[in-house]
Amino acid sequence: MNEFQLIAYLPILLMFLVAAGFGSSQVILSALLGQRKATKTKLMPYECGKDPVGSARERFSVKFYLIAMLFILFDIEVIFLVPWAVVFRDFVASGNAAFIYIEMMVFVALLLVGYVYVVKKGTFEWGDRARVEAETEAKILARQERLAAIQVERKAA
Repeated sequence: MNEFQLIAYLPILLMFLVAAGFGSSQVILSALLGQRKATKTKLMPYECGKDPVGSARERFSVKFYLIAMLFILFDIEVIFLVPWAVVFRDFVASGNAAFIYIEMMVFVALLLVGYVYVVKKGTFEWGDRARVEAETEAKILARQERLAAIQVERKAA
């Protein structure tokens, strides 16, 4: 039976020390050698592609949530390719690879159709036009919410 030897874990400890040293040195070098021009743009907070203008209680466009859901959807679907690739090797060895290959190509084709649909819909467009549309949509929703609140107040009075 082999004895536990702490010296066998020295390369792993050394790897962690090198990684921590590299990260720390980069932060320190950046602080010492980096430029320090504080402009209005650099000092302004940045929030996920949306300029932080106005109230924090402002309504967000549905487009932000749609992008997040699409990312999760496509990410999860692509993750299914890894276990398929592992199992596919066994199917190739046994000679039954044709069915599982066709099945995965149908899956990838459906992914591609969904991606093309989303691109054609303009969901990934974040240019000036899309930003203006999102802001307009948020303003309309906020106005509708205020009108609904006023109607509720009038009915209560």
